[in-house]
Amino acid sequence: MYAIVEIAGQQFKVEKDQSIFVHRLEGEEGSSVDFDQVFLIENDSKINVGTPLVEGAKVSAKILTHLKGDKVIVFKKKLRKGYRKKNGHRQYFTKILIENIKEN
Repeated sequence: MYAIVEIAGQQFKVEKDQSIFVHRLEGEEGSSVDFDQVFLIENDSKINVGTPLVEGAKVSAKILTHLKGDKVIVFKKKLRKGYRKKNGHRQYFTKILIENIKEN
């Protein structure tokens, strides 16, 4: 059984007992969160597609930890102009564990 769900503005294909990294979510570590924007549910090769959402469907997850991703270096340069800029960025992530997928 899997579902296509929107979490923090992005769509993910999730299954039960799967852990995924998503953009930073509000909430404490160990707390539970519910996502009700479910676009598709597959259960025993029976596919339920929403228009645009599946009514009554919900995905429950548990926040495991908050962390930062790897550093990404952004370097800009213009030839023969003496222009150089170096910036770094680390994205904030939340690791969540999918606990349950409810259909109706």
